Amino acid sequence: MKRVSIAGLICASIALTPVAATADDAFIGGLVGGIIGSAIANQPKRQTKTYRKTTSTSSKKTYSKPAVSSAQVQQNRDTQTALNYFGFDAGGADGVLGRRSRSAISSYQVLLNYPATGQLTQYERDFLMSSYYRAQAGGANTSQQIAMNPMGIKGLLIAYRDEATGGGTTSNAIAGHYGLPAIVASAVNEIARSSDPTAEQLVQRSGFVQLADINGDGRTDYILDTSVTGSAFWCNAQSCAVRVFASTPDGYERNDFQAFNVTPAMFTCQRGSCMKTDGGAGQLASTQPAPAAPAPQAPQTQLAGLTGPVASAQPVVPSGTATAPAAANMPGMPTFFGDAPAQASLQSYCNKVSLLTSTNGGFITSETMTDPDLALSEQLCLARTYAIARGEDVVAKLTNVTQTQIAEQCAGFGQLMKDHVSALSLKQRDDVLREVGTFVLNTGVAPAQLSKTAQICLGTGYKLDDMNAAMGSALVLVALGEAPYSELLGHHLAQGFGATERTDLALAWYAKAIDAADAGSVQVFSPGQPDRINLLRKAAMSLEGGSAMTATPAAAGTAGVLVFGD
Repeated sequence: MKRVSIAGLICASIALTPVAATADDAFIGGLVGGIIGSAIANQPKRQTKTYRKTTSTSSKKTYSKPAVSSAQVQQNRDTQTALNYFGFDAGGADGVLGRRSRSAISSYQVLLNYPATGQLTQYERDFLMSSYYRAQAGGANTSQQIAMNPMGIKGLLIAYRDEATGGGTTSNAIAGHYGLPAIVASAVNEIARSSDPTAEQLVQRSGFVQLADINGDGRTDYILDTSVTGSAFWCNAQSCAVRVFASTPDGYERNDFQAFNVTPAMFTCQRGSCMKTDGGAGQLASTQPAPAAPAPQAPQTQLAGLTGPVASAQPVVPSGTATAPAAANMPGMPTFFGDAPAQASLQSYCNKVSLLTSTNGGFITSETMTDPDLALSEQLCLARTYAIARGEDVVAKLTNVTQTQIAEQCAGFGQLMKDHVSALSLKQRDDVLREVGTFVLNTGVAPAQLSKTAQICLGTGYKLDDMNAAMGSALVLVALGEAPYSELLGHHLAQGFGATERTDLALAWYAKAIDAADAGSVQVFSPGQPDRINLLRKAAMSLEGGSAMTATPAAAGTAGVLVFGD
C-alpha cells in the first residue's frame, strides 16, 4: 500500500469538502494546508518513551528505563550553561539536572515571577536559552546594558522579557525597565544617575512620567519631566529638561526640550517628530550642570490613564488647530459624528497596566482585589503574554516558514474572521460559537491542524496588535472545544479592545472558561497560579449583571467556591 503524506490528505480533504469554492475557502486552504499547515504536518514525530518488562529467575517483574538520549543530555548542558551565565549557580555543565541545577532553576523562576517548581516548562526554557544566545551575540552592547542595569546580568532577563511582552509579569519595578518601553526606561536610568532619587523612586513620583496620545495614532506616548527630580543638574532658573517619546510603527523617537510645568498639551507630534505648541523646536538639554538654583516645585500632574484603556489618553489638539477633513463616507450611509476613533493599542495598554502593577508591588489577588476592572486588565495582559509565548513555541518547531509569511497569512486570517469577531459585540455566546463552528467544518481541515494554526495566529495577532487575527483565533480554538481560551473573549468584551465594551456579553465567555477550570480542564494561562480562577470568578461577579448570578453548591473540598452555569 502506498504511503500518503498528511499534507496531501489535508489538501485532498479540502478539495473534497462540499462547499462553494470561494476566495475565503481558497485562503483557509492555503493557510492551513499550505505554508503553515504543511510545516506542522511534516514535523518529525516524537518518539514515545516506553518501559520494557522483563522476568527474572525469581519470577519478579522488573522494569528498565531507557537511557537518557544524547540530545537530552546536550539540552541539559545548554540549560546549565545559560543558568550559570545569568548568575544562577547550576554547577558544572554535566548534563544532569541534579539538586544544584534544580535550585538554580527555582532561583531563575523566582526572579521572573514564575512558580518556583525547580523544573522548567518549555516556555521558561525557551526564554532562558533565547536570552542567553541574544546576550552572547550582543557583545559590547550587552556589557553596557549589564553595567547600566541595577541588577547586573540578572537584570538582562527582565529587560529582555519586558521588551518582548510589553511590560512582562515582574512584580517589582526593577531591572531598569519598570514596565516602560526600553528607550524610555533607558532615559529614566540616565536621569536617575544625576539625581538623588533612584530610578524606581522616580517612576513612582507624581508627574515624572506622563502618558498621552500626542500624535493621535492610538498608542501611548511618554513625557519625562526632570523638574520632579529636584536636581539642579537638569534645571536652570527658567526651565528643566523634558524628554518626549512619540510612538512610530518602528518604535519610539525621542525629542528633547527645555520647559517648565509640563503638560501634554504643550506639545504636538507628527509621527515621531514633536515640537512645542508655541512653535519652539526641540532643544537638547545641556549635558553640563546648570548653575545651582532652587529646586522647582513639582507640577501637580498625575500618571495619565493607568486604570483605563489607551483610549483615555486622548490626542492633544492645540487650540485653533483645524481638524482633518473626514474620509469619504460609505455611499448612502449618513454619518453625523465624523471619523471613527483610532483603534486602541492593547500593547500600549498592557505597558501601562504593567507599570501600575509594578508600582502597586505585584499582581492583584482574589484576597486583595478592590478594583475588578484593574484585576481583569492585569489578567488580560498576562494571558496575552502566555498566548504570544505559546504561539512562538509552535512556530519554533516549524521549518521552511518565515515570520513574514506567518504574519501575512495570519493578517489574512484576521480579515476572514472579521465578521465573526464583530458578532461578538452583538450576539449571544452560543450563537457566535454556532456560526464559527460552521466555519470550522466548512474548512475541511483536521481539527489538530486548525488548532495549531489558531495558536500561531493568536500569538501573532497579539504581537502585532491585530485584534481580528487574535480574537478570531481565540474563537476558532473555543469552537474546537478548547474552552479555556474563552476567557480572552470575555476580557475583550469587558475591556473594549477589538470589540464594543459589553460586560453583559462578557459574562458568558468568562463563565465558560471558569466552568472548564472547575471541571478539571488544563489551564493554558498561568497554570501555576491556582488562585487565578478564583480571582476571575470574583472579578467577573462584580461586573454589571454579574451579581445576578447565584452560587451553586460546591463540590466536596471546594466549599465557598462560586460556580457559573452555562
